[in-house]
Amino acid sequence: MHEYITMVCKECSNRNYRTPKKTQQTEKLELRKFCRFCRKHTEHKEYKK
Repeated sequence: MHEYITMVCKECSNRNYRTPKKTQQTEKLELRKFCRFCRKHTEHKEYKK
């Protein structure tokens, strides 16, 4: 089963991506992605509502 999560840029705090995550994972997901607002690759972390 997958759950869709929102990814947030650590530098500018904009929500940029929606990514599927397996429901068995307990730790928060962190990925290095391109932020179109910062215009560079930055760390993105999982955002929960």
